[in-house]
Amino acid sequence: QVQLAESGGGLVQTGGSLRLSCVVSGGTFSRYSVGWFRQAPGKEREFLAVRRSSGSGGRTYYADSVKGRFTISRDDAKNTLYLQMKGLIPEDTAVYYCAADAGLILSSIQNQHQYDHWGQGTQVTVSS
Repeated sequence: QVQLAESGGGLVQTGGSLRLSCVVSGGTFSRYSVGWFRQAPGKEREFLAVRRSSGSGGRTYYADSVKGRFTISRDDAKNTLYLQMKGLIPEDTAVYYCAADAGLILSSIQNQHQYDHWGQGTQVTVSS
């Protein structure tokens, strides 16, 4: 059974940085496309970024809202996904989730329902 566990959230001031981590266990990490989503109170879950598996080309894709500020990366040797966030603003306050899917197709990378496995989430709060 594939399990994902996020860490690295916390409270940061506007303009600050955080790096989130997501450890994936119970599966062959390199086979999965892995991504980050977030959900703010009263809002729908929002796609942020995805790093596709090497078998699917290994490319990264970002939502326009975070392009240039957030960087997704993966370390297959450590079964770990990262999200480096800089230039944080209060609107980035949300619970951040990592997600994984072995059969993710390009046209569905922003669709949360296409991801089979999810972490429990980590809270990021940006103060003004």
